[in-house]
Amino acid sequence: MFANFDFDVIVRSLPYLFLDGMTFTLTLTALATLGGLVFGTLLAMMRLSGIALLSLPAAGYVNLMRSVPLVLMIFWFYFLVPYIGQWLTGAERPIQVGYFASSLITFTLFEAAYFCEIMRAGIQSIPLGHIEAGRSCGMPEFLILRRIVLPQVVRRMLPEAINNFVSLFKATTIVSLIAVPDLMYQVTMVIQQEMKPLPLYTSAALTYFAVIYVVAGLVRLASERWRNRIYA
Repeated sequence: MFANFDFDVIVRSLPYLFLDGMTFTLTLTALATLGGLVFGTLLAMMRLSGIALLSLPAAGYVNLMRSVPLVLMIFWFYFLVPYIGQWLTGAERPIQVGYFASSLITFTLFEAAYFCEIMRAGIQSIPLGHIEAGRSCGMPEFLILRRIVLPQVVRRMLPEAINNFVSLFKATTIVSLIAVPDLMYQVTMVIQQEMKPLPLYTSAALTYFAVIYVVAGLVRLASERWRNRIYA
């Protein structure tokens, strides 16, 4: 079974695959996670605002994004964003957005819908008595949000946020379908040249596992120390 397992092809491809490809994948994942968290928090605030003009569009956006397959969103934004840029700028031709910007926009908007629900569930899980206690002490709303609500929300949403990051990291492989040079696309290109799929796919799988394991461990360690410092 492993007679054709060529370790040399892995060594030869290391700079091309696991430096360029993995760097791109990690950059896309980190930026999309950060953007999705920020936009998702705003959506959560809109859904909890009680104002129909804010809550209804936010709810519609979340339901739409969570109902459409991610691969369809990738293709849709990849072909649509240049025309949106043309419409906004009044250019004669579609704006060349590029594969990175298109992928980043897609993942950010897609992840925002999931982070919105995570944040909303975390905020709604805070006992109302905690907020009322802060108000009774004369604390302004932003201080209640910072000192009472957010520390508890972060503690409760952290496991789901980590799982969301891991899912996004694995989902970035979809961008290889539009020739985005992530790790999987680089692996596919090397396989077409070397005709050695077994060692290359195996090394890619082990790389994804190692990165997810290390990142998840570091995030958990950092979050534990941060929570202990807050609640000390």
